[in-house]
Amino acid sequence: MIGRKKEIEVLQSAFESPRPELLAVIGRRRVGKTYLVRTFFEGKMDFEMVGLKDGTRKQQLRNFAYSLQEFQPDEAPRKAPKDWLEAFFQLKQYLEKKDTKGRKKVVFIDELPWIATAKSDFLTGFSYFWNSYASKHPIVVIICGSATAWMIKKIINNKGGLHNRVTQKITLAPFTLAETEAYLGSLGVSFTRYQILQFYMTMGGIPHYLNQVKKGKSAIQNINDICFDPSGLLRTEFENLYSSLFTNPERYEAIVSALASKWKGLSRAEILAQIDMKDGGGITLILKELEQSGFITSYVPFGKKKQNTLYRLTDNYSLFYLKYIKELAPNQKGNWKTLSQTQSWKSWSGYAFENICLQHIHKIKEALDIRGVHTQEYGFIAKSSEIGEGTQIDLLIDRHDNVISLCEMKFYNEEITLSKSEADKLRRRRAIFRNANQTKKQIFIVLITTYGLLANKYSSEIIDNVVIMDDLF
Repeated sequence: MIGRKKEIEVLQSAFESPRPELLAVIGRRRVGKTYLVRTFFEGKMDFEMVGLKDGTRKQQLRNFAYSLQEFQPDEAPRKAPKDWLEAFFQLKQYLEKKDTKGRKKVVFIDELPWIATAKSDFLTGFSYFWNSYASKHPIVVIICGSATAWMIKKIINNKGGLHNRVTQKITLAPFTLAETEAYLGSLGVSFTRYQILQFYMTMGGIPHYLNQVKKGKSAIQNINDICFDPSGLLRTEFENLYSSLFTNPERYEAIVSALASKWKGLSRAEILAQIDMKDGGGITLILKELEQSGFITSYVPFGKKKQNTLYRLTDNYSLFYLKYIKELAPNQKGNWKTLSQTQSWKSWSGYAFENICLQHIHKIKEALDIRGVHTQEYGFIAKSSEIGEGTQIDLLIDRHDNVISLCEMKFYNEEITLSKSEADKLRRRRAIFRNANQTKKQIFIVLITTYGLLANKYSSEIIDNVVIMDDLF
């Protein structure tokens, strides 16, 4: 298995601990949650059920009965239970009889949010099962769902019968660049790191998406097939992605589309203005759920207060889809080779590279040799009306060693040569930041780019550190 070392340690700990464990696994759709659990517990699973998307309560109960029958092939088929209390009583009876030869029993309920709908009363039955049986026996119960916000609200922060019952949690993140490189290598695909960066811009580190890559084809051919061919997986994944996670997905998609239009991010008020929605509790919940699900990121710019919070769209695939795929007619086949040569892509790729840098701040800190230094990361925006000339800094690292690193991120297909005008721009940016905040900390300017920087008199005057593409892997 590629990566997932910490997650495997959690699973191992839950399986080997002397106490019963209720383990919640959360993470966005297609990130590999089911694969992780099934692979680790291969040959040890005592019951598994996968919820049905849009299934009725009756269908989910029949699905439970069929799942239980698969683990009792010699038993006569049972009728579907009439409710979830009866269903979990049947599961309890089955587990009590099952001999696992001293090891913990393992129960896995996948896509829980699809089962536990508002009128299903599933959580009543599940609470009964955990509190009356599982919590008193050597057992690991794994519950899993792609609707991250639902899992956090209904399970992890449950105020009823499951309050404080979750003993361990795994939040499964997309692959990092290094894990993506290793995963593509396991598929027999050999790309340069520059090409892997381009792939990461289009789909992020989502294993199921990366699994579509075919060896023997170039990076451009693969992106064409996966994203721009009418039958490609990512041609229509956007609608499936949001509808599988959220009720009334149109509202979530509208906010995501609004955020895609402004790279620095939007305030709550700006989002409301763009989507023509009144302020209220609805927008608060949607923004919270989008952030918990990993699609957007909120940040308070350096020197500002919480009411100045900005929201950025940081899901790589959503950014790419809204820019290049959304407007294609259903049967229209896009041409990525042509698109990737346009000025529009050059501009967009710069933002996408910034996004990747923000997702790999831990690697930037390693490259700067400040891994052990406590830091806080910010963006910085100063409007021209506030302090004279305005500026924007997408990443600054405020360090507890009395230094602030101002990061300039540039995606380029060769080494960068810094011109006098570019050096002057960086010098002004540093001065504006210092004047706006009156900081007494030392300010370093860090260039983060693909292939590095050619030294000249301008670079030596203004650039303190250089982080290259390889440092991000």
